Amino acid sequence: MSAAAQSLMQNVTYEDLYHRWEQGGWSAYDIDFSEDRKGWEALSDIQRRSAMWIYSMFFYGEDRVADTLAPYITAAPTEEQAYFLATQQADEVRHSVFFHRFFKDVIGVGGESLQATLSSTLPQLNWGYRGVFDRLDRMAEELRKDRSKPKYAQAITLYHLIVEGTLAQPGQHFIEDFFAAEDTMPGFSGGMANVSRDEQRHIGFGVKVLSELIAESEECKAAVTELLREVMPHSIAVFTPPGWDREYTECYGFTLEDIYAFGLKLIRQRWKAIGYPIEEMPPGVFPFDPAASAEEISVRQIKLLEAGVTGEPVDRPDSSPEVQRLYFEMIARAADTEAVNGGQLTYQWRFSDADPWHIVIDNGSTRAEPGEAPNPNLTLETSWGDWISATTGQSNPLKMMLRRRIRPRGSIRELARMRKVFPPR
Repeated sequence: MSAAAQSLMQNVTYEDLYHRWEQGGWSAYDIDFSEDRKGWEALSDIQRRSAMWIYSMFFYGEDRVADTLAPYITAAPTEEQAYFLATQQADEVRHSVFFHRFFKDVIGVGGESLQATLSSTLPQLNWGYRGVFDRLDRMAEELRKDRSKPKYAQAITLYHLIVEGTLAQPGQHFIEDFFAAEDTMPGFSGGMANVSRDEQRHIGFGVKVLSELIAESEECKAAVTELLREVMPHSIAVFTPPGWDREYTECYGFTLEDIYAFGLKLIRQRWKAIGYPIEEMPPGVFPFDPAASAEEISVRQIKLLEAGVTGEPVDRPDSSPEVQRLYFEMIARAADTEAVNGGQLTYQWRFSDADPWHIVIDNGSTRAEPGEAPNPNLTLETSWGDWISATTGQSNPLKMMLRRRIRPRGSIRELARMRKVFPPR
């Protein structure tokens, strides 16, 4: 960990975080929604649909994190951490009650019980969102059985850095700013300001815990890396709007690119504060050019999502030259050049329904290029759709080889080495 990051984390204590919780108490039932109904009805149809989509994810998420936090308390390695996590569980319950009241009294959906209101959110939850929160449910079960520090580090990463620090804050930031500026739903705006303060405290706790665990143990660092690799394909797809209708964000004055760029800036800041900046993580964990701006990266990521190359599986992913370029540049950045041992490797892809591409790995200088390469070490013949399916976890690559849907041309040794150069997610 850098000296600056270490100093920052030492200045934040668990006692201080607990004290902030006591000072920041608020009541979900004291929020006055009497003026908010008029503000809700004044929104356009697309603004109401967008708010229902965004805040359904918030409401469902608050309920899920409240239900899954108990194993974190019992797995915490210190009493100070356990006590803070107990306060956080109370916060998450309060957030759920706040959203229940908002949905029932302002939006006019749901019912008298929390369960009835939660049921109204389910149609709004997309593939990426369900993938992340299904993993959160499994993580709670794993943590009940395995209270080791590496598993605890994975759990804190998923809960505090991904769910709260990467997914909740970007969407919350933009729409909360809109309602605060318009001043048409004062009850909701005031409640969301309270929620935001709570979540900042939670994220600060997660950053502090991970800074300590990663500084203490290479095993914890490896466990965190493994979790990030696993969850990233789903997390990048959480803000995919229904039907890829960009009006879902633009009706509030911001683009999908704005959301992703804002989220990426938070990711960079927090992992740097933890002492494990994303530039130091193994290749492929965050497969983008570390020198590129957050805005540039967000444009590329969204193009790949829209193309069906990343994110939710589609029957026919786009194979246009631009999409292929972005995809193979991403794959090239994910290459573990140490597995080449100072030599040179060339991998060739021949697609039955798209242009050929190849990747050259040359003593740490890796590049992706269109067309055929002379004398590749390994050639893979397949269709574009089958390759995307195999590399995004939709299909088992080995089974696809056995069925001749992926046909490698080269030695078994080179095929085995390719798995080391491009570690599977």
